[in-house]
Amino acid sequence: MNQRTSGSAKRSMQVRVSAEMRQRIIKGDIEPGAPLSELALAEEFGVSRTPVREALKQLQTEGLVEIRPRVGTFVTTPSRREITELFEMKELLEGAAARLLAQRGRVTEIDRLEGNLREADAAVARDDRERYAQLVQEFHDLLILGADNSKLEAHYRTLMNQLAYPRLVNTSLSQPGRALQSDREHHLVLELILEKDGDSAERVMREHVRASRRALLAGLPISSSNASIGTASP
Repeated sequence: MNQRTSGSAKRSMQVRVSAEMRQRIIKGDIEPGAPLSELALAEEFGVSRTPVREALKQLQTEGLVEIRPRVGTFVTTPSRREITELFEMKELLEGAAARLLAQRGRVTEIDRLEGNLREADAAVARDDRERYAQLVQEFHDLLILGADNSKLEAHYRTLMNQLAYPRLVNTSLSQPGRALQSDREHHLVLELILEKDGDSAERVMREHVRASRRALLAGLPISSSNASIGTASP
């Protein structure tokens, strides 16, 4: 194996490890604050420690892990302040996406959003919070796709990774009445998009994100000003 081939193989292993670990963290399969062992991961993936180390460095740049020199590597546990700041950015991006989608007319994403809301109505009616949480993520993803702006989407994906959003949705929806209210807010956003009222669609979408943030923070422990999501699993 020549040097170029060897380098390509190591890069491929690093990408594989980082992709798998990213998904585990985002989905909540690994708890916030959990330690990550280079040796254990190397054995699990059947690779040397080098691609694991590089993968963890990549995840650190994405805000998903924290590497503490001479201590270890841990899954990041965002503080309430960090969650608030990330949601402020989420509000800006999703508000802009709603405006852009309203300007595009009847595109494929509109049909998919309508289908999403039909399923969401049914999930709320039968109090299926797990399914509704999945549909919430899908609604927001479709909104971003419908904006048809690659730069906006790239920033949004990075932000969602940092939030480990699937972990947070269930905490938000644990608040009494939040699922029904969230569903109504989604309907109103889509109505305004269909009316091509970009200004109102952006405003209502931003209000929706703020409401979600309030519900989320209400579901988190208030043990201190730096309370993290690590103990907030639903």
